[in-house]
Amino acid sequence: MEDLAQEILQGKARAIARAISLAENDSQSAQEIIKKIFPYSGQSTVIGITGAPGSGKSTLVDGLIPLLRKKDNKVGVVAVDPSSPFSGGAILGDRIRMMRHSTDPQVFIRSMATRGQLGGLAKATGDAITILEAGGKDSILIETVGVGQDEVEIVKLADIIVVVLFPGTGDDIQIFKAGIMEIADVFVINKADSPDVDRIERQLKAVLELGYKEQKATPVVKTVATEDIGLEQLMSGINNVISAQKPGQRQARRKKLISSMLRDILTERIYSLIAHDVDQSLWEEWVEKVYKRQIDPYSVAEMILSRIKREPGQ
Repeated sequence: MEDLAQEILQGKARAIARAISLAENDSQSAQEIIKKIFPYSGQSTVIGITGAPGSGKSTLVDGLIPLLRKKDNKVGVVAVDPSSPFSGGAILGDRIRMMRHSTDPQVFIRSMATRGQLGGLAKATGDAITILEAGGKDSILIETVGVGQDEVEIVKLADIIVVVLFPGTGDDIQIFKAGIMEIADVFVINKADSPDVDRIERQLKAVLELGYKEQKATPVVKTVATEDIGLEQLMSGINNVISAQKPGQRQARRKKLISSMLRDILTERIYSLIAHDVDQSLWEEWVEKVYKRQIDPYSVAEMILSRIKREPGQ
């Protein structure tokens, strides 16, 4: 693990890939690696790209990579794809769209499956960001699964969030609901060659002015990602948001991310303790009693937690 950690810090792609695989498999080795490289992380700019399925997120990411490389930025990409609820498998197709960057040694692209995780991200996305940061990537692009109105886990991980909308989604009111609307630092209306794009833009700006006054200055950029139209303006919008951040604003946001990370780790550890301490037959017995209304779920939770509490002095 010491050798692997050193290779990550040297920016070696194979070491980064191996470490992310260990994180995806939730191995103890991954935790040891994170402990070693964590002091060297936290310096990258993490850009989250999120939006509904079919909005063109992958094509936008593909178009942003060369713009970042023009500034000599080392780029990491994590593209999250959905897993089948039946087989557990996933078609990691986002990487195929970005194949033209595969020969650039300063671009690392990784597809990850959600494996049942909700919120648009894979469980190991946070660890992958830490690994890429420690590996020397200046900019990290996180493309979420196609999400709905309240699947906003990306807000826990990204410094800048780009929300992608597109015309022709049916009920326009549905795409302007709270949740995903409130997390955006930049709005993108992709597929702007559609005849409905001006109407969508007017409605979006009206919503921002009437319902989210604190976001009145949120940039709205129109793009046609398949033709590289508007991508320069999008990059400028992202850079302007970064430049406009007040002193300490990024640090405050990062501290919130760390707070969320700690909560997630503790939640997972506590659940692991419970799963280790409570065998399946006892669990099913409690489920049966709750089903028959012989006991309430809160009392069961208290009983389970009492089993894992340590005595004072232990």
